[in-house]
Amino acid sequence: MAPTTRQPRRTPGYAKDLLDVATMPRKQIDDLLRLAASLKTKQQRAIPHRLLSGKTLGLLFQKPSTRTRVSFEAGMNQLGGHALVLPMGDIQLSRGETVSDTARVLSRYLDGIVIRTYNHAVVEEWATEAGMPVVNGLTDHSHPCQALSDLLTIREKRGRLKGLTLAYVGDGNNVANSLIEAGAKMGMRVVVGCPAGYQPDQHVIDRARIEAEGTGGAIEIVENPQVAVKEADVLYTDVWISMGREREQARRLKTLASYQLNGRLLQRAKPDAIVMHCLPAHRGEEITADVLDGPQSVVIDQAENRLHMQKAILVQLLGKLNSA
Repeated sequence: MAPTTRQPRRTPGYAKDLLDVATMPRKQIDDLLRLAASLKTKQQRAIPHRLLSGKTLGLLFQKPSTRTRVSFEAGMNQLGGHALVLPMGDIQLSRGETVSDTARVLSRYLDGIVIRTYNHAVVEEWATEAGMPVVNGLTDHSHPCQALSDLLTIREKRGRLKGLTLAYVGDGNNVANSLIEAGAKMGMRVVVGCPAGYQPDQHVIDRARIEAEGTGGAIEIVENPQVAVKEADVLYTDVWISMGREREQARRLKTLASYQLNGRLLQRAKPDAIVMHCLPAHRGEEITADVLDGPQSVVIDQAENRLHMQKAILVQLLGKLNSA
């Protein structure tokens, strides 16, 4: 009998892959938040949690990475498994082998794979062809792992998610798309302040508004950054020149200058608002150093939570939930 691709045991109602927050059931997100908080507590108390012993995770990155790569590598190690980095220049994909052939073969070797690439269609093709779970580590369209870990941070700092206002200012990029999806799922009001031509994906907005109708959330897109941040509980920004947009640097810096997250903008939010940035940050561009390093900033805790949420995602998708 021919060998079959290894299939992890799945919890009913969960998808095989994690490609976008929008496609995740609310219960799966709630379970991830609880699991991530539990794993974080275990690490802080030095309680062993080797829930993925014997498992191997592949990391296929076409874009540079610090937090995504290190959090997945360290997380897999802490869970008792092994992470294997697959540099694009070292595998046959770079010489014309198809995604289909590569995905089917690697599914015989690996228990899961994280892919960080440009075109979102690439991770969708991997998910279709691979028998193992596929995790979107970032595409030009979305960054679901970031948004999920941000939910963890917001809930830690504010005690809840439902009913809070998250104001995102700047370029309506992949992070903005995923934050909109995540906020709609959890009943948050997400206000995006961005100039014309820099809005998040309209399909993401439309779908999230439908979702928000059932959760008590709201999605608003405005051009005035002062309006966007008014009475916000969370202020969020990201770089103005995303990877692949370097040729647009001069134009983007000029167009987005008034969307800088600075002290004046921060004063428009609630007095106890928290400041978030997914990093890396360009100090003096999208955010000023005094705000990034100020008392309301939670960016380092936010970055740490990438590790705990990444571990929860791996445990959930690789089929060891009953042991967590």
